[in-house]
Amino acid sequence: MCGIVGYTGKDLALPIILGALERLEYRGYDSAGVALVEDGKLIIEKKAGKLRELVKALWGKNYKAKTGIGHTRWATHGSPSDENAHPHTDEKVRFAVVHNGIIENYLALKEELIKEGVKFRSDTDTEVIAHLIAKYYEGDLLEAVLKTVNRLEGAFAFAVVTVHEPNRIVGAKKGSPLIVGVGEGENFLASDIPAILPYTKNVIVLDDGEVADLTPESVNVYSFSGEPVTKEVLVTPWDLVSAEKGGFKHFMLKEIHEQPKAVVDTYKGFLSVEPSIPFSLKDFRRVLVIACGTSYHAGLVGKYWMERYAGVPVEVVYASEFRYGHFPVSDKDLVIGISQSGETIDTKFALQSAKEKGAFTVGLVNVVGSAIDRESDYTLYTHAGPEIGVAATKTFTAQLTALYCLAVRESDEKEQLLKRFEKVPALMERTLSSAEEVEKKAEKYMKYKHFLYLGRYLSWPVALEGALKLKEISYIHAEGYPAGEMKHGPIALIDENMPVMVVAPKDRVYEKIVSNVEEVKARKGKVIAVGFEGDGVLTQKSDDFIPVPAVDEPLTPFLTTVPLQLFAYYIASKLGLDVDQPRNLAKTVTVE
Repeated sequence: MCGIVGYTGKDLALPIILGALERLEYRGYDSAGVALVEDGKLIIEKKAGKLRELVKALWGKNYKAKTGIGHTRWATHGSPSDENAHPHTDEKVRFAVVHNGIIENYLALKEELIKEGVKFRSDTDTEVIAHLIAKYYEGDLLEAVLKTVNRLEGAFAFAVVTVHEPNRIVGAKKGSPLIVGVGEGENFLASDIPAILPYTKNVIVLDDGEVADLTPESVNVYSFSGEPVTKEVLVTPWDLVSAEKGGFKHFMLKEIHEQPKAVVDTYKGFLSVEPSIPFSLKDFRRVLVIACGTSYHAGLVGKYWMERYAGVPVEVVYASEFRYGHFPVSDKDLVIGISQSGETIDTKFALQSAKEKGAFTVGLVNVVGSAIDRESDYTLYTHAGPEIGVAATKTFTAQLTALYCLAVRESDEKEQLLKRFEKVPALMERTLSSAEEVEKKAEKYMKYKHFLYLGRYLSWPVALEGALKLKEISYIHAEGYPAGEMKHGPIALIDENMPVMVVAPKDRVYEKIVSNVEEVKARKGKVIAVGFEGDGVLTQKSDDFIPVPAVDEPLTPFLTTVPLQLFAYYIASKLGLDVDQPRNLAKTVTVE
């Protein structure tokens, strides 16, 4: 989940690396560091804390290096500290390495190197990479890296520079993301596309088991066995403006407001490929959806749609559980892996496992060329653009869009259902126009320490997602439950200090959830209800009512989700928390 960047070219490396790290900081922000090759030596600067601490340490220093690497860290091995921050070097500081992932056999390698007299400075698994490269170096950095990667076990991506070859960077990928940016007289390495958008849109996506060898004038890719690999240069559709805040206080707020556009773009993208989709849900005995976090919640909503419109049984499974469970999977099953980044390691490995068992695999991702995109039998894309805020918002509703379109294409009423869906973006705009009212509710409830979120039917996954958003960015304990399960345990927690967020659009279970509201009120609980405009019952029975426009029952999640996102955002913002970079989290989970 760490962020890697490398630059070699005609310009000063440090400003480019720092700018790229800023755009990658959503991947981790426990520490940051750079390694620059200048005047026959390596300059290493690194600091614990967020990137700004490194920038402070570099203030007034005038480095002229035109080749360097940088890193922003999400800690796995070793606590956040200056010493454990990347880059890591060999003992003589001839080689510097930045790394994302986990070296599973690092203890055995470390023990081997210590017996050979090597002294370690840090507690990280990364340092063994630097020492191994130094051990194997005989005048060719590429050869040393190739010998090293074949000693490493686990999922990793790393970049290395050396004083011996000052205009060269070598990067390696196995399991963790790494892309090459191709420029004119300059080339880049990065964990993700936004890092390099100001400089180039031309990208080479490395596959697992590949090494990239960069100089200012060339990019060459090799397999771990040293064989040359021909790679396609892709042109990314994203631009720098889409990755910037655009006048909003936080990326998360900007991305919440971008949801109508993300829904429209994903809808149009689906329609453009729909005639060529090579499968029908009805071709399979069942659909398995595997995902993590917010993507898992999108899958739960998709389950209702697919079962309703395709009549096929759907099971939604946490990817981390699927990998190690005993799920019977065969060629009679369709397996959909959902991941914003397309790099979520548990989802990727679960999808690989399903494919090995004969299932037809479909990736649902936001990043063209990502690992899940490349490894799936077929890929559906969300067209949400880059999402920088760690808490997923627009990618959630974009995923819902793709899942809804996939489901209704199986219905005899497809055209009518899609026509109704086309009203959704405008209704989402109307919902967003009431953000100030949600902000007032957030201010009223920001001091509470525990929340319960309830929903039924399609609103249950929305309740789960709303609770997750509050937990992620405000650090307030929140639990989502199917409302009917409240009386089987959670009702014991309800009192005047436990606000209950109830998602209650007028659907087939509306009367049931109104009864749940009554049960909460009977126990002195405070109710915040999200429901359709003009709902006099909820207005009367709840302490606070948040209206959304009325919409057809199947489409309610697109609207009820929005105020829950805003509620979490405004609470976190008013508490003075770092909304875009919540503690302990990273945007893309590429380690187990």
